[in-house]
Amino acid sequence: MNVGICGIGFMGMIHFLAYKDIPGVQVKAICEQNFPERLKGDWRAIKGNFGPQGEVMDLTGIASYEKLDDMLADPNLDMIDICLPPNAHAAATIAALKSDKHVFCEKPISLTTQDADAMMQAAKATGKMLMIGHVLPFFGEYQFAWQAVQSGRFGKLLGGHFRRIISDPVWLNNFYSMETCGGPMLDLHIHDAHYIRLLFGMPKQVQSVGRLRGNVPEYFDTHFIFDDPNLVVTATSGTIQQQGRPFTHGYEIHFEKATILFDSFMGKPVTILNEEGGIVTPEIPGLGDIGAFTNELTDASNAIKAGKPSAILDGQLARDALVICYGEIASIQQKKAVAF
Repeated sequence: MNVGICGIGFMGMIHFLAYKDIPGVQVKAICEQNFPERLKGDWRAIKGNFGPQGEVMDLTGIASYEKLDDMLADPNLDMIDICLPPNAHAAATIAALKSDKHVFCEKPISLTTQDADAMMQAAKATGKMLMIGHVLPFFGEYQFAWQAVQSGRFGKLLGGHFRRIISDPVWLNNFYSMETCGGPMLDLHIHDAHYIRLLFGMPKQVQSVGRLRGNVPEYFDTHFIFDDPNLVVTATSGTIQQQGRPFTHGYEIHFEKATILFDSFMGKPVTILNEEGGIVTPEIPGLGDIGAFTNELTDASNAIKAGKPSAILDGQLARDALVICYGEIASIQQKKAVAF
């Protein structure tokens, strides 16, 4: 399968590196409009809040395009991987689908539910797959919990608390713009919103409190309310001002027969508190900086090869996560619970 990557920023670079570890999948083209030097392999200015920093890349055998339409006309490509800013997802996705290409698009699916609906309708009309890059379930710690839910090994799921906090990403332009990036809610917390939706289903209501930067949530706590009153699910996310805070995520997930803990900031690996009173630390394979993205993109390529949608990368789940986040924003702004 041949892939074209649209947008060579930090995530485009991560995907480029991840594809190198997927047998049978090759990056055959890249498209970048704003940084022409990156079409020649000079990616040294690329940086992010985790993982490797940019370097000079060998692009031998890879076509380069300044315009997306030119890349979409390339008959050698089977899938377009969209790593553009969120406000550009819908137009690029719809164009790629209409050019008879499958699409893998980075999260969030879009910045509006209207655009999300248009993207899903285009996929249905063209018969091509649309997958959204919610990578969290492919990290070892989160994959372990997801598989525990799927297997039922610890009994009924009772709830959990999820955390995702970073220092203010001062190197990102327009991070707090709801028209460009979506702020901490749509760029950061949406990972946990998607994971909560995956594990527990769609909540019927959210109750959120938080600090606002202008009208954009900066730091917040949410209580997710479900039809089952015994499900107690909460999350904390956002940015803090102290630059000493590294990227931090974690969870505490409650089952009938066990609790699973994980905290990246405190250095606590996945830990199981079992019903016998024991504490077990299962071995979670190390994935490094790229492994989770390799697993995610492998799942996407397998879905295309099998002609069967991915259970995790499904567009409807991504749309639901977007709806949840907008409910949280409304709850913070209106200072009341918001129903869906």
